[in-house]
Amino acid sequence: MATRDNPRKKKNVFTKMANNVRKFREQLLMSKAELARAAGLSALTIDRVEKGEICRMATKRKIIKALGLNISEKERVFRI
Repeated sequence: MATRDNPRKKKNVFTKMANNVRKFREQLLMSKAELARAAGLSALTIDRVEKGEICRMATKRKIIKALGLNISEKERVFRI
């Protein structure tokens, strides 16, 4: 999908996703790199998730586990 102003530029059709990943990470005094290592993800992925970009369910699951939470507590981290 091109925009009217720039035919090469695509519109972002996805909305942002509110979450508390950064809050939980900072409460645990973890850096993005530490959380990424614990979750088996890249620091860039953690950064994107914290900024509210859409991610896969598997990514959410890994982050929740790496934060030391149970999957049943997912609503505390992600507003699903």
